[in-house]
Amino acid sequence: MCSYVNPDRDILDIDELSALYHKKMPMPRLEEAKDVYLFMVCTGYAYKDAELLEPDNRAKYFDGEDWIIKNREKTWCRENVPLLPIAKAILDKYKDHPYCIAHGRLLPVKSNQRFNGYLKEIADLCGIRKNLTTHTARHTFATTVTLANGVPLKR
Repeated sequence: MCSYVNPDRDILDIDELSALYHKKMPMPRLEEAKDVYLFMVCTGYAYKDAELLEPDNRAKYFDGEDWIIKNREKTWCRENVPLLPIAKAILDKYKDHPYCIAHGRLLPVKSNQRFNGYLKEIADLCGIRKNLTTHTARHTFATTVTLANGVPLKR
């Protein structure tokens, strides 16, 4: 007989998000990783989806606002994601970044292994005692960010 145990997932609260957002990182590589993580928190994107974002994925949508329009890598389901102001600012910050220009990407996303290592350093610098991962970013989006913006969790 197999049993499933629902794992406890780390989710950042609004105070931890604020500490992360306002913390100036001592090195560019950590600043970039922090920004990519915050972008994931603001959009709910998985690592691979954020890594592969191209300039053509950013578009004005029917409401005149900036959205990301693309198929998810894992499921190939189309996702239309409105860009919150923080996510927009992050994309604007990296539009002329050498890595983004050279690779045709919206964000300077490093390898998953490096990214996870940088997230550990960032958590330490911010005094966050939770394990920052791309999954915590997605779960934080699904709870803290959506609730803060009035999006119901269930329909």
